[in-house]
Amino acid sequence: MLMRPFGSFRSPWQEMRRLQRDMNRIFARMPRSFEGEVAPAYPAMNVWTNEDGAIVTAELPGINPEDIDISVVENTLTLKGNRQPDELQEGETYHRRERGCGTFARTFQLPFQVEVDKVEGVFEKGVLRISLPRAEAEKPKKIAVKAG
Repeated sequence: MLMRPFGSFRSPWQEMRRLQRDMNRIFARMPRSFEGEVAPAYPAMNVWTNEDGAIVTAELPGINPEDIDISVVENTLTLKGNRQPDELQEGETYHRRERGCGTFARTFQLPFQVEVDKVEGVFEKGVLRISLPRAEAEKPKKIAVKAG
């Protein structure tokens, strides 16, 4: 007598459908974060503009101001830096490690040209604030309308 594994004989198509159902059930229980979400960019930044220029803030906890590089070319801002890893003492090991370390870079374009010589960066309480004044030629001009 011929022994069939797993009980009664099923066609290959039945087995494929069963496998598909099982896989669908497994993936349905997985957290939604595995569905192609992109990891947030580092550092987290806010940008707002007005007619005088732009302000950028970036959260950079645990980073020395000497390890931050800001560059502006025309209307493109680049923020680079390096976060050093924590130094463990002899006999210490990580129990949990979530904070990343190493180099980072963020680059984005502003909607106007910047007065590069007047860009300022202030680092306070782990937050970098960059002031980007709009180039004079880019500022909106008020045009007087004359009655004729």
